[in-house]
Amino acid sequence: MKAKKLVFAMMALATAASVVAGCGGSDKKAGDGAKSDGGGKKFINIATGGTAGVYYPLGGALADILNKNVKGANATAQSTGASVANVNMLKDGQVDVAFIQNDIAYYAVKGVEMFKGKEVKNLKGLATLYPETVQIVTVKSTGIKTVADLKGKRVAVGAAGSGAEANARQILEMAGITYNDIKPQYLSYAEASSALKDGNVDAAFLTSGFPTAAVQDLATQHDIALVAIDNDLAEKLIKKYPYYTKTTIPAKTYNKVDADVPSISVKCMLAVTDKMSDDLGYEIVKALYSNLDRMKTAHNIAKMITKETALEGMSIPMNGGADKFFKEK
Repeated sequence: MKAKKLVFAMMALATAASVVAGCGGSDKKAGDGAKSDGGGKKFINIATGGTAGVYYPLGGALADILNKNVKGANATAQSTGASVANVNMLKDGQVDVAFIQNDIAYYAVKGVEMFKGKEVKNLKGLATLYPETVQIVTVKSTGIKTVADLKGKRVAVGAAGSGAEANARQILEMAGITYNDIKPQYLSYAEASSALKDGNVDAAFLTSGFPTAAVQDLATQHDIALVAIDNDLAEKLIKKYPYYTKTTIPAKTYNKVDADVPSISVKCMLAVTDKMSDDLGYEIVKALYSNLDRMKTAHNIAKMITKETALEGMSIPMNGGADKFFKEK
């Protein structure tokens, strides 16, 4: 009897081992750079941003598009710390596609700014999508009207080491302001919105497609103001940091903001690494640009995503398949 039990136990262990081995196959990289289960499924992990931003809903829509239009795709979008975190997740192989700012992609490939000494040379671009506009938000009761007015104030400059934080620092620099002149608070968009509501900060920098959920939420409870980046400041910024472009935030974008507000933008882009095959890169961009209506259902900013502008502001080398797609007539 004991011998039979021993045989059954050994058989069970062998079965368990084979199951574990089978599961382990899902972590192996397929030839196209997406994880595969060995049965033709391509697991495509998409890094987005915080749930109060724009990357998150667009990432969900992109996953839906890929699942319906790329053979074998099993795509999922996940909330992350956005651009800088996404580059590191790409580098570490935790994700396959990421939404990032074009300036952050440039820093990563060149090994400058927050990537000094930590360059990520194998980043590749799929497409640039839409302008990500720097929005300097305050409530009217603070009396802040210009960038110069931020001196001595409590300012949310974005999460530490984030793309928004780099933008804030560069804009302040061009206005002759350093972090020694303000009281910097390193907050996410949702945290900055809450802090503005509670009166714990005076202004916040956000870099995002507009309208941004965190700002919309704030504007339902308080009279807000957007601080302009005037033409002279924008020109100085662009001269030193050429990945910026001038942008106007239209009147009525947010509740009771009744006039156009000049600002500057970087570009949101989709990035991968050189581990992604040209074939899969081609399939992804073809699926995306053939189904832009689905992206528009996720966020209004998607109306600015077009094939004609998909290479504007591309700051890193392209995936070969994506490059081929955009060169086709």
